[in-house]
Amino acid sequence: MDMQAAFANLNWLAILVAAVSAFVLGGLWYSNVLFGKRWMKENNLTEEDIAKGNMAKTFSLSFILALIAAFFLAMFVGTDAGVFGAVAGFMAGLGWVFTSVGMHYLFEHRSFAHFMINSMYSIISLTIMGLIIGMLQ
Repeated sequence: MDMQAAFANLNWLAILVAAVSAFVLGGLWYSNVLFGKRWMKENNLTEEDIAKGNMAKTFSLSFILALIAAFFLAMFVGTDAGVFGAVAGFMAGLGWVFTSVGMHYLFEHRSFAHFMINSMYSIISLTIMGLIIGMLQ
C-alpha cells in the first residue's frame, strides 16, 4: 500500500481517542494518586515548582505530542489490526521507548525508579493507544 492510500485509510477518530487516552493516563499516572509524589521527588521538584510552570503550554503541547504518537502508531499498525494494535503498541513501547529512554537514563545517572515511572507510562500508554487504534480502525 502506498503512503497516500495508508494516509487516506486512517481512522482519525481512533487517533483522537487514542491521544486522549494517553493524555488521561498521563494525568492519572503523574498525579498523587499513582506516581506523582515519587516522580517529583526523583526530579527534585516541589508542588510550588510545578505551579510555576505554564500549565496551558505543558498540557496543550503534551496533547499534541500524544496526537503525533497516535498518528504514527496508526500508520505502523495499519488497518484491520484488531487486538494486534495492542501488541504493536506494547512492542513499540518496550522495544523502542523503554530501550532508548533506558540508554539516556544510564548516561544521565538517573535513578531506576525515575526510569521505571517514565518508561512504564510509555509502555502502558502505547499499549492502550494501540488497542484503541486496532479495534477502531
